Amino acid sequence: MKKRQFLSELRRDLVTGDWVLIAKGRAKRPNAFVDFKKEKFNQPIKECPFELPQKSGNLDPLLVYGQDGKRKIFSEWKNNSDDWFLQVLPNKFPAIGQGICEDTHEVGPYLVMDGVGSHEIVITRNHINHPGYFSGKEMEFLIRAYKERYLALMTGECVKYISVFHNNGRAAGASLSHPHSQIMAIPIIPLDIRRSLIGSEKYYQNHKKCVHCVMLEWEIMDKERIIFENELVVAFCPFISRAAFEIRIFPKIHQSYFEKINEDELKRFSEALRISLAKLRCGLNDPDYNFYIHTAPVKDSVDWHHYHWHVEILPRIGIWAGFELGTGIEVSTIEPEKAAEFLRKVKI
Repeated sequence: MKKRQFLSELRRDLVTGDWVLIAKGRAKRPNAFVDFKKEKFNQPIKECPFELPQKSGNLDPLLVYGQDGKRKIFSEWKNNSDDWFLQVLPNKFPAIGQGICEDTHEVGPYLVMDGVGSHEIVITRNHINHPGYFSGKEMEFLIRAYKERYLALMTGECVKYISVFHNNGRAAGASLSHPHSQIMAIPIIPLDIRRSLIGSEKYYQNHKKCVHCVMLEWEIMDKERIIFENELVVAFCPFISRAAFEIRIFPKIHQSYFEKINEDELKRFSEALRISLAKLRCGLNDPDYNFYIHTAPVKDSVDWHHYHWHVEILPRIGIWAGFELGTGIEVSTIEPEKAAEFLRKVKI
């Protein structure tokens, strides 16, 4: 029997149970996304607080890498402070800060707790070139800094989860145009992460398999949505893409915790992230984007061995409207299969 063709297709997330809508009837050709108008966002270097961080009133760096990627000792480096590729600083305007760990308390019918934790920024030297422009080595330096600060922050008494993310462009929520990532150590496990953890645990209990490994095995075999892979890592547009040209990057070998990657895994992951971001930049006219690491919590009574850490990249080439906001169902106006086909062909 011939399969019926519908104008749209609802696809269910195997981990969370959420549905996404692939709106085939409203689908755009891949090239149509190149013309998406983004807000111009390039602050003058003279006004940038990250161009010369210490001279702009920022605190002393927690970590400095030179142009060669080697760690700098601050007491020696501060007298030659132009020689740097990357700095990690305490955020001058933190969303969460130092304090005493406390349990929740009640305010009327609500539960409240102090926002205790750490909020750091990871600044790279070039005022314009975001990670989509990075060389292979530069991307390795960035990921190595993420790991180094993650390991330092996870020892904090209040820390239950560490969020590592990068906002590029106004549409992605960046308040400054100078490229920078952020690392936040928080005293709770965020709802989105918890739902993924619970979903992966439930699947493991029912099938004795990692749900992400099952998805990866199918993606690698099917190949239709893969945009890049090497021996250890695969990057693809997920079957249940929540937005046009969404990309996820997974280690092929099962691993729950980002901070446990070894040097070879770090290099292979850096390669996949660099190529994915460069393909978005070259293929879609340098769109705004967010990327973030999803990993198992640092402290919990549960062993999350069934979870599989990964990175998610969301280009900001669409706008949520009433349907998305009112239902929570995200809509993609291009099939991930066509998005992946387009990105595979992009030369960088």
